[in-house]
Amino acid sequence: MRPDLEIIQKWIQPGRRVLDLGCGDGSLLHYLNTSKSVTSIGLEIDEGNIERCIANGINVIEQNMDEGLSNFQPDSFDTVLLAQTLQALSKPHILINEMLRVGKYGIVTFPNFGNWKSRLYLALRGRMPVSKFMPNEWYDTPNIHFCTVTDFDALCRENNIKILTRTVVDSQHQGNWAMRAWPNFLGEIAIYHITRD
Repeated sequence: MRPDLEIIQKWIQPGRRVLDLGCGDGSLLHYLNTSKSVTSIGLEIDEGNIERCIANGINVIEQNMDEGLSNFQPDSFDTVLLAQTLQALSKPHILINEMLRVGKYGIVTFPNFGNWKSRLYLALRGRMPVSKFMPNEWYDTPNIHFCTVTDFDALCRENNIKILTRTVVDSQHQGNWAMRAWPNFLGEIAIYHITRD
């Protein structure tokens, strides 16, 4: 399991209903199904990942999240996950609000483009950062919205979304007191647990 998924699985209680938006190969849902007896559904657009989900017994729906979540009733889930997908959405603010319409809680993770490494890369090279964590060139990246911790905090305030927990970590998914003190400058990955205010 990816280290960021290891962190967020701790926020999901046993026996809950979980919707995973952009569930990938379903490894997190498989873990939650077997270790926490959750009832889960994954949404995924990649055919290869859908096949892997089905092979692992994951309930998966082929769906483009940019088209919204209108096929789900309000309060259908306890928790809705959006892990490392926010930056690839056309209208992320709409999907965040939809997440909290269909679920009581949301968990969102994304790369923090405000961290010092990105700033230094831009300052010294004058180009969009390319790294082991984000290996694509600007013209070939799935990331279409570059978000920072400060941007996401503002989005939550503007939409009356309550932040229950905010964790920032480095690319090795380790955190420390300095990252807690200066999350936008030092955090490489942001992990939020949110609900409607």
